[in-house]
Amino acid sequence: MSWASRAQYYRRILGAYLTPGTSQLTFWHDEPERNFRAIGTGVGPYYMRFQRKADYAGPHDTAGIPMLDYRGHIGRQYNPIAIAQWGLGNFDLYEETGDAVRRQKFMAAADWLRDNLEQNHRGVWVWNHHFDWEYRTPLKAPWYSGLAQGQGISLLLRAHRATKDESYMQAAVQAFVAFQQDVADGGVALTDARGNLWFEEYIVSPPTHILNGFLWASWGVYDYWLATNEIAACELFDRVTKTIAENLHNYDLGFWSLYEQSGTKLPMVASPFYHRLHIVQLQIMHEMTGRSVFREYSERWQGYEENPAGRARALCYKSVFKLCYY
Repeated sequence: MSWASRAQYYRRILGAYLTPGTSQLTFWHDEPERNFRAIGTGVGPYYMRFQRKADYAGPHDTAGIPMLDYRGHIGRQYNPIAIAQWGLGNFDLYEETGDAVRRQKFMAAADWLRDNLEQNHRGVWVWNHHFDWEYRTPLKAPWYSGLAQGQGISLLLRAHRATKDESYMQAAVQAFVAFQQDVADGGVALTDARGNLWFEEYIVSPPTHILNGFLWASWGVYDYWLATNEIAACELFDRVTKTIAENLHNYDLGFWSLYEQSGTKLPMVASPFYHRLHIVQLQIMHEMTGRSVFREYSERWQGYEENPAGRARALCYKSVFKLCYY
């Protein structure tokens, strides 16, 4: 990233934190929380509770769809990941309370996702982000994400369950193809030299294997398997479960977790929020799969979270990484 781009990045982030009102950061930093009603119910309550996201108080369009305010030249934008999470949070609250307003909101999100699937340059149906984003390799609009594909599918399948409207299932079927296609062919899947299958949150080269995005994306495949009983979905989920299980050690610093496999001299340490998110996600992966490795790492990382020295060391690493690479 150039120094000019880096300065612009910090101005946007500082503005989001320091300027009164809501910004895109207001939406994302919700406290990670398991949904203990989820596992064993088929395509029912989502695996994490997005209650605060369901009550997002930031800008919405005239149809009630949330828009995130990135400030600066990006401004207000639709983010398909945010829309899916807002919808999933409202779905769970509707399931718990029967509140008609919650139903209207999760259906509005499902309608937006169904109606905004687009074919990318290789003809694969994806949810595009129509704004540039400053990652270490800048993402140029329109860009798509394995995380958006997974959570979009999860919401569409719940809308189908609630309404029996086949248009939601058809959209989920279209979106699922991205998990069956390599990134070189317009999909979000990548098989590394060791045969590991990854779902990429950001499609960049070299790949960065963002952990939280990979896990969330895989839950969309899990939901698709539950809803359709398709062998292909089962096999995909088994493969990525194996990838995660066999690579967790690469995300363990011995005092904190990594956000991604950055490939840089300094590792990209997870922020406190993402470290807590990893712990919750691994607890859920243990419930989904029964594999003890997920419980073991969630407990180990919980121990890191409770160690003040480890927390301080992680924050130092994170700060230096940002200065050097962002």
